[in-house]
Amino acid sequence: MIDPLSPNIACIIYISLGQPLLNHSRLYIHTDTATFLFTLQSIKLLPNLSHCVPSLCHMLLVELPSKMVSANFLGVFLLMEFIAGGYRFGADGLSMNYYIFNCPLVEPIVRSTVASALQSDPTLAAALVRMHFHDCWIQGCDGSILLDTTKDNTAEKDSPGNLSVRGFKLIDDVKGKLENMCPGVVSCADIIAMAAREAVSWSGGPVYDIPKGRKDGRRSKIEDTINLPFPTFNASELIGVFGQRGFSAQDMVALSGAHTLGVSRCSSFKSRLSDPVDPTMDSDFSKTLARTCRGGDNAEQPFDMTRNNFDSFYFQALQRKAGVLFSDQTLYNHPKTRAIVNNYAMNQAMFFLDFQQAMVKMSLLDVKEGSKGEVRADCRKVN
Repeated sequence: MIDPLSPNIACIIYISLGQPLLNHSRLYIHTDTATFLFTLQSIKLLPNLSHCVPSLCHMLLVELPSKMVSANFLGVFLLMEFIAGGYRFGADGLSMNYYIFNCPLVEPIVRSTVASALQSDPTLAAALVRMHFHDCWIQGCDGSILLDTTKDNTAEKDSPGNLSVRGFKLIDDVKGKLENMCPGVVSCADIIAMAAREAVSWSGGPVYDIPKGRKDGRRSKIEDTINLPFPTFNASELIGVFGQRGFSAQDMVALSGAHTLGVSRCSSFKSRLSDPVDPTMDSDFSKTLARTCRGGDNAEQPFDMTRNNFDSFYFQALQRKAGVLFSDQTLYNHPKTRAIVNNYAMNQAMFFLDFQQAMVKMSLLDVKEGSKGEVRADCRKVN
């Protein structure tokens, strides 16, 4: 039996692989569907139900009586699964199961490819989350950060604000596999969003799903990156720029928690070391940053002590006045955000919940649907 590693329902995976459901009596279904059928004494729950597959905890392994394995039951079952899975019947609208018919294995392909890359280079996790944020913040989540510069246009990726963004080859690898399996179906914008989600969960962060169905944009201009938040912004400025895009102060602090992964370059924080030294820093930590910067502008300083683990240590660092960027430490100094920092530092589960909700919200920023975008054949250039 195939172990379905995505929220796509198992019977669709069977059909996509040329194995008709009528020959199988065991499959994974949503818990809501299973509960309903169990009350009718129509299914048998299998012994390994207590085992929860990551990203599949809303699914149950069941055994169908032979009398139920029929074409009529298949129709009813599919309808129940669409409802339980939040499927939205719409040509262009986003949904959790957007690719369920035209590319049903998209999730396991993204997951396995990203996991393999992270096994080789765990630092890519921070890069993928950063790529997703920088993509969404400029003209919406449309894959514009992937477009290469041409002789007539300098693209976003070549902006100084994006020089630390990495992972483009990984996105190309995912796209290549998906194009081989279902050409012209999965957008580059969706691949970025799914890859960032996988990076978070792989690093120990929350497991969550995102709506799919974004289309790729056709514009990528270096001048648009002026709208990216600067590492010199104070909390009031951050609250303002995030508020303009519909995010609350809590959303902003939760998203800032992505800095639990990765590093910052000296060029982004060396201004804090000038005379006078930023007084919001712990004096010993300022010496640590100064030692880092002896290696030049590109010298790297981890945001917290566990650079490759998604946890709440970032917020604990802010409590110790050991935030690397001014825009980090300012969150602890502002009365509107200090309590949020303290809550996340003490309660990692609260941080995880708020972070995943804010990430889903961010992934929907100004998305392009239908004819407003395209599905690129090559993520680096428009069709």
